[in-house]
Amino acid sequence: MGKHVLVPIDGSEQATKALEHALAEFPDADVTVLNVIDPIDVGYSSTVGMPGYSEEWYEESKENAERLFEDAQATADEHGVTLVTETELGRPSQVIVRYADENDVDQIIMGSHGRSGVSRILLGSVAETVVRRSPIPVTVVR
Repeated sequence: MGKHVLVPIDGSEQATKALEHALAEFPDADVTVLNVIDPIDVGYSSTVGMPGYSEEWYEESKENAERLFEDAQATADEHGVTLVTETELGRPSQVIVRYADENDVDQIIMGSHGRSGVSRILLGSVAETVVRRSPIPVTVVR
């Protein structure tokens, strides 16, 4: 049985570097890319409180995830790898650790940060939280 690697992606440059690292370092692994839709992100939008916005926000988030998966697969194609893609809803650090635990993941490879500005200060580093809480090895790529 081969190694199962989880790469959380959020569209950041660091997440792209993490995927490239995973593909280069684990060429025979099963690679799952995970995009976590964070409901807290809706709180940073100027259209909060508008009727129907939460449904629109969620649909836009799912569409964004699909675009991220297409870009990730294009990168994986260069390595001859077919990715497994997953979208989950929740707090990113919690979802990443839970997903890894529930899906027999052997290694998490993630970018050093994806958030910026106020949300990073208020919410802390997702990578740092994953490193502290994960029962499996975590590689953080800068």
